[in-house]
Parts: sequence; C-alpha cells; structure tokens
Amino acid sequence: MPSWLDPETIMHTLGPFTLLGLCLIVFAECGLLIGFILPGDPLLFTAGLFTASGRIDVPLWLVCALLSVSAVVGNICGYWIGAKAGPALYNKPDSKLFKRQHLARTQEFFDRHGPRAIILARFIPLARTGITTVAGVARMEPKKYLIYSAIGGVLWAAGVTLLGAFLGRIPFVRDNVETMLIVIALVLAVPPVVKILQARRRKKLAENLVGGSEEVPTGSD
Repeated sequence: MPSWLDPETIMHTLGPFTLLGLCLIVFAECGLLIGFILPGDPLLFTAGLFTASGRIDVPLWLVCALLSVSAVVGNICGYWIGAKAGPALYNKPDSKLFKRQHLARTQEFFDRHGPRAIILARFIPLARTGITTVAGVARMEPKKYLIYSAIGGVLWAAGVTLLGAFLGRIPFVRDNVETMLIVIALVLAVPPVVKILQARRRKKLAENLVGGSEEVPTGSD
C-alpha cells in the first residue's frame, strides 16, 4: 500500500495524538464514504500490537472501548447519510474516492443477508463502509440497526485490536509486522472471494438450467 496508508507510518506521524487519530480514522471508515480507502483492519491490528508493546501508553481495555465507540458512532453517521441523501449518492458521478459500483455491490450483499449483513460486512473491506449507508437508504428500522451495528462494531474494533495485542507478544509477529498485515489482508479477502465464486457458480448453474429448459425435444420419425 502507499506509504501514507501504512499503519506504522500513520501512527508515527500522529505521534502523541495516535489514539485520537485512530478513533477518527475508524469513525471515517465506518461512516463516511471516503472511508473506502482507509486501512481499518491493519490499523486496528497494529494498534493492538503497539498497545501490548507499550508504544501506545494507554490501557488495552480503554483502546478497545474507544475504537468500538468510534466504529458504532461512525455507523450511525453512515446510516443518517444514507437515510437523508441516498438517491443523490446513487446518482453521484464516479470519482477517485467514490465509486457507485461499491454501493451497488453492498446493496446486493445487504439484500441477500438482511440485518445480519450489518455484522458480516464489518469484516469485509469496502462493504464495511458502504453497508451503513445502504442500511439508511433501505430505511432499516433504526432500533434494529443500532443493535446489529453495536454488535458488529464491538466484534470488529475490539476483536481485531485484541488479536493484534495477543499476537504482538509473539517475537516473530512483533518483528515482522508488515508480513502479518499481508497475512491478515489475505485472510480477510477469503470471505468475499468465496462469496463471488459461489455467486458465479449459482449464476452459471441457473443459466444451464434455463438453457436446458429451452431445448425443444425432437420426436422420433
């Protein structure tokens, strides 16, 4: 990834404002459409690793709590944006920071999985940002959305941070942060790839069935 998106570079740049900066980044990725470009998972993992090693001098429980709150508040903001400006977003021309196809794919994911998509999408880059806006566009019941959003936000923000803190105690992981971030990115890429392959397989099967049904049987002479 570009150096300005590298988690360690970001944290070194933020300096004494690292935790505040992390909270703002998590908020943006969860609630603002520009969050598509932000490296949420690597940042959370690195935050846990840095906290466990003492490079972030804040209790781990407080880091997890603040990042979880930032994720949930970001979700609420994204829902509000979707509810207020949904149609305008879908008609917005593509730019470097915004692609309509991202929202369209997230809409399909939301339609397929319903409310639990709010939790599932939390662990899928791109979908994590768009799902909140899509829920607002779809006018999902606010109370139900808040419940699923809170569950997903805590599982993601606290879970990935704790994973980084736990694995950060292993010398190999601590000395090979970049390698571990690549591994995490590959692991996180598995679910969407599997979904895509399954969708293509179902589509191909449906096409074959339709094609077979259109064949006109020939009678014997």
